[in-house]
Amino acid sequence: MLNKWYVFFKVVIGPPLYLWNRPAIRGAKNIPAQGAAILASNHQAVLDSFYLPLMVWRQITFPAKKEYFTGTGLGGAIQRFFFSSVGQIPIDRSDEGAGQTLQVAAKNVLGRGDLFGIYPEGTRSPDGRIYKGKTGMARIAMETGAPVVPVAMIGTREANPIGSLIPRPRKVHINVGEAVDPHEWARRNGFDPGSREVMRPFTDFVMARLSELSGYNYVDVYAADVKKSLEEGRGYPDGAAPAAG
Repeated sequence: MLNKWYVFFKVVIGPPLYLWNRPAIRGAKNIPAQGAAILASNHQAVLDSFYLPLMVWRQITFPAKKEYFTGTGLGGAIQRFFFSSVGQIPIDRSDEGAGQTLQVAAKNVLGRGDLFGIYPEGTRSPDGRIYKGKTGMARIAMETGAPVVPVAMIGTREANPIGSLIPRPRKVHINVGEAVDPHEWARRNGFDPGSREVMRPFTDFVMARLSELSGYNYVDVYAADVKKSLEEGRGYPDGAAPAAG
């Protein structure tokens, strides 16, 4: 069931985004019309969490870094409203218990039969490519059995570059892949769904699907490590540098 602020977002904020970025979605039928599901998406821009809910009628709940909810002044208040209205749950990434908090939040959402959105990369891509996924998504999927729907966000980085506040007039595309039954996938590939050994292979499988659906190259390095290296002036870590040319 849509809460009133989610409806407000779609009715009031949605139309300007439609006009400005002309978002289009392909494969929306792969998102279950009812019942729990995990939408696993690549992460190109802050506004990924706006464009996807805009194009999917069912409400999606995302985890989000708590900084989006703690800003001060008018700008902070607007940001809190925006991220609350699109159904995001604040998560303190610096907290040692952040992983467990994420698991509990996801299980609550899925237990209600709702959609849970997650970015396995854990942070926005520093350069638009698809980066190595963290295994939290796989753990949620294996523990709940909820189907995983891969969602590729395309063009959102150009529409909403890192550091920009106002979207640019660039077209946004969303490609939705077929839902994957995590338990069936595990058994078909020789894993016990309840084992730790299945988490990395399943995560890598989903990231490979996101690369295929988006057309973006895959990098087998965590995006957070690349960002830290770049911020410290050390350049790209080994194996992560973009191809020349």
